[in-house]
Amino acid sequence: MNAQDLNKILNAALATCEEHEAELGKLDSVAGDGDHGTGMVRGLRAATRATFSIDASCGDALIVAGDTFADAAGGASGALWGVLLRTCGEHLRDEPVTAGAIISALRAGLEALTKTGKTQLGDKTLVDVLEPFLRHLEASFEKDACLRHAWAVSIPTAHEAANETAQMTAKKGRAAALGERSLGTVDPGARSMELILEAISASLSDTT
Repeated sequence: MNAQDLNKILNAALATCEEHEAELGKLDSVAGDGDHGTGMVRGLRAATRATFSIDASCGDALIVAGDTFADAAGGASGALWGVLLRTCGEHLRDEPVTAGAIISALRAGLEALTKTGKTQLGDKTLVDVLEPFLRHLEASFEKDACLRHAWAVSIPTAHEAANETAQMTAKKGRAAALGERSLGTVDPGARSMELILEAISASLSDTT
């Protein structure tokens, strides 16, 4: 995977967030300010522009994408996605970008964002999707060493995990202050993470 492949993936993520922008905003309006969809689109548009035809390694391009996303998106989602992308980039900067390295970079990124956001499973955030998805991805990749296949078969786990956040009460961010109001609604950050993981799965056939 190179910087051009990364840009294709970011464009795929942007396309799905644009398609679901209103849905994400509606989910966020239940216990937030309703701008999650617009923030994700804003961040991804900036990241795709910043990495278009960039003369850099995949790792360095990811760092640029993370910093640009955070600046453009703003808010908690901007900060968390910025940390996730930047940490993945730092992890990949000085080593060959193999399938195993990508999975290790995702694990490092998840650890960094949980530390930054001081969040854990059950807090009703994007972590509730990324953590179980990544566990399934790691186990699937260990069986057949094919990233494309392992990613695809892990997508149902992301779907299930996102839906399960509807049964959680938010413990982080503005939604936490509204307590039970978030119960019964899928977390917008969990939903956008699910959508982006699925978009990446469709993109991997062209990049791996």
